Amino acid sequence: MIKDIIEMMNELINDRSVPKNVRTKIEEAINDLSDKKTEKIVRIGKVISVMDSISNDTNLPVYSRTKLWNIVSMLERERAKI
Repeated sequence: MIKDIIEMMNELINDRSVPKNVRTKIEEAINDLSDKKTEKIVRIGKVISVMDSISNDTNLPVYSRTKLWNIVSMLERERAKI
């Protein structure tokens, strides 16, 4: 499941209509999510917080915001399994 989430996040990074500052934050979130040194629940919580703040960016296209919300929903489901 985490692999699918990272794949969706990479799609946003490769979308040139997404502002550069948002793409940078998503890249950082991917690194946080992939960090095996931290507990999974902590990683997921941190990434949910980052994605939620990104979704409030006024320059973000509507369809990208929808993708972000889908990613957050998937992360919340994953966190609920732990």
